[in-house]
Amino acid sequence: MGGCFSKPKPVEVKVELSLLDKEKEVDGLSPNGKASPFAECRPNGALAHGSDDDSTLLPLYHKPRDYVEASVCHVKDLENGQMREVDLGSGRALLIKEHGEFTAMGHKCPHYGAPLVKGVLSKGHVRCPWHGACFNIATGDIEDFPGLDSLPIFQVRVEKDKVIIRANKQALQSQKRSKPMARCSAVINSNTGFSHVLIIGSGPAGLVCAETLRQEGFTDRIVMCTMDKHPPYDRPKLSKSLESTAEQLRLRSMDFLQDHDIELLTEKEVVAIDVKTQSVIFEDGLRMEYRKLFIATGSRPKPMNYKGKDVRNVFHLRTPEDANSIARLANNKNAVIVGTSFVGMEVAAALTDKAHSVSVIGIESVPFKKALGEKVGKAIMKLFEANRVKFYMLNEVSEMVGHHGQLKEVVLKSGKVLRADVCVIGAGSVPATGFLKQSGIHLDSKGFITVNKNMQTNVDGVFAGGDVVMFPFPPRNNKKVNIPHWQMAHVHGKVAALSMMGRATEIKTVPYFWSAMFGKTIRYAGYGDGFDDVIIQGDLDELRFVAFYTRSEEVVSVTSMNYDPIVSRVAEVLGSGKTIKKRDMLC
Repeated sequence: MGGCFSKPKPVEVKVELSLLDKEKEVDGLSPNGKASPFAECRPNGALAHGSDDDSTLLPLYHKPRDYVEASVCHVKDLENGQMREVDLGSGRALLIKEHGEFTAMGHKCPHYGAPLVKGVLSKGHVRCPWHGACFNIATGDIEDFPGLDSLPIFQVRVEKDKVIIRANKQALQSQKRSKPMARCSAVINSNTGFSHVLIIGSGPAGLVCAETLRQEGFTDRIVMCTMDKHPPYDRPKLSKSLESTAEQLRLRSMDFLQDHDIELLTEKEVVAIDVKTQSVIFEDGLRMEYRKLFIATGSRPKPMNYKGKDVRNVFHLRTPEDANSIARLANNKNAVIVGTSFVGMEVAAALTDKAHSVSVIGIESVPFKKALGEKVGKAIMKLFEANRVKFYMLNEVSEMVGHHGQLKEVVLKSGKVLRADVCVIGAGSVPATGFLKQSGIHLDSKGFITVNKNMQTNVDGVFAGGDVVMFPFPPRNNKKVNIPHWQMAHVHGKVAALSMMGRATEIKTVPYFWSAMFGKTIRYAGYGDGFDDVIIQGDLDELRFVAFYTRSEEVVSVTSMNYDPIVSRVAEVLGSGKTIKKRDMLC
């Protein structure tokens, strides 16, 4: 990942927070004379869009009908390190000036449509302000995740001090493009029990692995199998948008996969792997041999101990059908959420405008205490309470009481009885690796697959990624960690694919996570496990803050709400390999 600096500099965060308010730069220095760590990371360097006068269309009679050309600004309107969103008549583009050169590309992040003009420009790439994806400003290629698509790039030239952009109209409308992919060169019957690469799991790790192989010129057979009945979809949205269908959440269509010779087997459960014969055995008896194997089975709900497990209308949110059922059953009824995981809390937030009542049961004193700290957790808890959510913290479920198989009540160990017409279990997860116990593939004491820096297991030709792995993390001196983020799974898939092709590469990313509740988004970057202090800037009561998590004397992660793009800016510093010291936060 490209960094923000040419040499280490001290860090002063308060200056950056004021810059976000004032939207100005003062020679990259703070009032006390210290250099800002983000001085070369411009978040929206140009505030105004091109004026109507600047976007006058040039004559198109000598241009193909599918292209548009426009003069968008004067060369002096942008300084080095600035970005501007400009209108070409048929759509908008992001104009960038860096090192005296102009480039132009799509203005929206292909992931969720974030305005990249509000992101961070740093040494050849733009980082999305919402979720941290990075795009090369010369090629438009996605360089860091989340997301599957890259950006279109447009021709830029300067004539008589006017900056002129020529763009394909369709690209202006779509604001995204897929990288070119190779096709499978072999003629293969779909019933053939052999695949050069077999991928178990169709989440982001598996999907990125398959697409990266094709993007890098792999021309042999790729088979991806999943227990799900749908093509790959955006699972993080399930808990935020309960009424969304699989079609609305779809990441890639069957047609897309077929066009790029990525075979998808749905509703296929793997029950065993024989590494000696290099074969996978499915529940239905099918056996498939492989040359390379990628395991990305994700996680499964953590088991709970309570009486009354035979009652229905109790859900572990796993599929679009689960989400749709939860929304339907909670309508004007009483909903109970067990667990204060991000998924559980997102479901609770999503149900407040549907259910008659929403109750949350948790074993911590406040939600997110372990991940975000007590102060931030309390601030978020107040937001939920203001939206009529009732908390029963430091509690566990003793029994679920039903009538004719339908849940009616949830009984806590404290003796409290909660009315419940629907219950969602969001008490965490464990790796879905039970089928590997006799395989010879190494699992740690918690069931995670251990991999090396290239995502390879202890077995040659077998790779793994996503929520199921413990992998060496460079910022922690290659300590083996598990980071169950959607974004991190993308990275694992790419690293594994390149390793399979003999192009071994290491993980170069900053973990990035987000959560949405009541129209507000929590953004998080870094790896804060084991933090020992939290430094908060802003106003927790107003839910406009940034929190820096420190471990000893070093800032290891950051979270924010209503302070974009500060998390992406910190991610740039961390991604450059620079260290942010705790003492600089306290100046």
